[in-house]
Amino acid sequence: MRRSLLVLSLLAFGHIGAAAAAMVARPVQWTDHGVTYKSFLVYDDAVTAKRPGLVMVPNWFGVNDMAVAKAKEIAGKDYVILLTDMYGGNTRPGNAEEAGAAVKPLYADRKIMRQRVSRAFDELKAQARQAPVDVSKLGAIGFCFGGSAVLDLAREGANLAAVVTFHGLLATDEKLPSNIHASVLALNGADDENVPMEQRAAFEDEMRRAKVDWALEDFGGAVHCFTEKEATTATGNCRYDAKVARRAYAAMHAWLKEAFAAAK
Repeated sequence: MRRSLLVLSLLAFGHIGAAAAAMVARPVQWTDHGVTYKSFLVYDDAVTAKRPGLVMVPNWFGVNDMAVAKAKEIAGKDYVILLTDMYGGNTRPGNAEEAGAAVKPLYADRKIMRQRVSRAFDELKAQARQAPVDVSKLGAIGFCFGGSAVLDLAREGANLAAVVTFHGLLATDEKLPSNIHASVLALNGADDENVPMEQRAAFEDEMRRAKVDWALEDFGGAVHCFTEKEATTATGNCRYDAKVARRAYAAMHAWLKEAFAAAK
């Protein structure tokens, strides 16, 4: 009887402990140039140790439930992620037409894109006052449009250890300086029509001129959106690929681990 009670007690304790371990998505907002940006700080609050911080810019649909779920999956026990709102106000695209309209001014004026993602990076560092962010180990990741944004954060000269872009455009704005210090990993679908060979070649030239640690990895057979689970029924140049997504995330974790180790 005592043994049974002991087992039940241990099971109950284990259940309570498991319940206490939870991913949180805490709203974080800031106002810049009269516009309020509504983001989320995502991390496992059961882990008390400080860990690397990442700015994460989602695809052109911006901050929504799917982006929050992806941030939680990536963060795990490894990172604190600031899932970043790049649009501000009440802009929350619900379809491709609205998303295209939302990103158009940012691609048209890359200076604005840089300003917004740089402000998010400042907010990530500020969150270290109340969240377990190791400010000596900071990076940025982005998906599709978000990949362009985090590359521009690196080009702005932000003090990042590493940047990883997933199926993002690689083109820069030649009118703006490129002042990269971070190590850069670009994960690309080899058959992505949005990233033609001339764009890849120009990106490689930019990385060589920057003399930074960089890699461009093409995944054979993959097109755009290969990490986006909502694109499972999509066709054409936007299609989820579970196998490629797993490989890409593994590459990201390895790249970040190495970059953060060097940042000690």
